[in-house]
Amino acid sequence: MSFIFRRFVKFFVSLGILAGLAFIVFYSGPVQRIFYPILYREYVFKYADQYQVDPLLVAAIIRKESRYAPTAVSPTGARGLMQIMPDTADWASKQLEIEFHQDMLFDPEYNIRMGCWYLRKLQDTFPDNLPVTLASYNAGQGNVSRWLEEGIWNGELSQLDRIPFAETRTYVSTVLTYYRHYQRLYRGEKIRGDSNSIDIAAITNKITEKILIMISDKSGS
Repeated sequence: MSFIFRRFVKFFVSLGILAGLAFIVFYSGPVQRIFYPILYREYVFKYADQYQVDPLLVAAIIRKESRYAPTAVSPTGARGLMQIMPDTADWASKQLEIEFHQDMLFDPEYNIRMGCWYLRKLQDTFPDNLPVTLASYNAGQGNVSRWLEEGIWNGELSQLDRIPFAETRTYVSTVLTYYRHYQRLYRGEKIRGDSNSIDIAAITNKITEKILIMISDKSGS
């Protein structure tokens, strides 16, 4: 009985160690970056710098808008990585003095450039108010301006429930959450570059090695 009991104890201790290790690994920076990547980073940083917007905010918007699918199309017709409406793109192309046709919104560089430019315009219109900027990106500048003028919403994050559109309320909250994750994972690090991938194999090998060592140590005790 004593032998069986010791075996059970070792099993549950090993199980607890594995569960704890899995928790630590899952919430570690390298693994979390799999869930919060910065793909097309060359374009994200290039145009974020050109139009003076935070590249981590751009990454958060792309993750929410399209989950980095360059050919994404919304039910309302928004297209590409940053989900830009064709009418908005047509107007923006005239401001930027660049060519435009709808399929160009599926090109990652074109879409990110236009999205960064539009984000800059909204930040200039609503300076120092990120919730209002994000609400405008989702619901349109005209709608948000009307809500503010008519006192429907005061523009404060604490009053987010006053926004008439449920989709916009969720959008602002989600992008801000993603933005905090990106800041925690990437802020202050050298993340510029052309590589769009993480070496998942290397991460997996390290995890497996740690697990095997822990099991071996416990089995030998």
